[in-house]
Amino acid sequence: MVQKYQKILVPVDGSENAERALERAIAIAKRNSAHLDILNVIDVKHFASNIGGVIDPTGDIIYSTFENVQSYLKELEEKVFKAGHKDVSIHARFGSPRMIISKEFPDEYHSDLIIISKTGLNPVERILMGAITDYVIRMARCDVMVVR
Repeated sequence: MVQKYQKILVPVDGSENAERALERAIAIAKRNSAHLDILNVIDVKHFASNIGGVIDPTGDIIYSTFENVQSYLKELEEKVFKAGHKDVSIHARFGSPRMIISKEFPDEYHSDLIIISKTGLNPVERILMGAITDYVIRMARCDVMVVR
C-alpha cells in the first residue's frame, strides 16, 4: 500500500537545492491533496558570527533579514499557486534549524513528511555549522525524503 501524506513540510534556505526540493514537494502535495508548509528558519547565531560577535543592538539587521525572508517565502507561495496547488502556508521562524525542522515544527503542525534538500552549504560551512539534513534524517519523528 502506498503511503498517503496529508501534511508536508519543505524547509527552504534560498539555495538551488532547496528549490528542487520544493518542486518535488509540490508534485507530491498535488498527488496526495496534501497541505504544504514552506519553512525558512533564521538562525540568529549566524548573525553574531557575521557582525563580529555582537548582535545588532537596534535589531535592524535581523528585522531586514526577516523582511527579506518573508518576501522570498511569498515568491515561493506564488510559485506553488502557479503550479496549481492552493493548499499552502509559509512560515519563518527564528532558532536552531536542526531542532525546528526535525522536531518543533513537525510536532506543532503534525507534519507526516519532510522533503528536504541535501545541504546547500560548501564543505567548510558544513563542518562549521553541521549538516542540517543529516540531523533531520536521524532525528525526525516522521518520514524524510532527501532531494538531490
